[in-house]
Amino acid sequence: MTAPCPLCKKPADQAHLPFCSKRCADIDLGRWLKGVYVLPGAASGPDDEDAQTDSAPDDAIDSETP
Repeated sequence: MTAPCPLCKKPADQAHLPFCSKRCADIDLGRWLKGVYVLPGAASGPDDEDAQTDSAPDDAIDSETP
């Protein structure tokens, strides 16, 4: 026996597991894309992404040229 659809609680359909229909699957996808669902983790600020991608300061790159 499968679990009910997480959105509407109808019996899940094998073709759309864990949902009962394409409609419920699309609603769930839309919620993920809009940011309604969030995975737990450390809080991040707007500068966190830049800090992780920059491995060397800009002036260090310029000082290597002759």
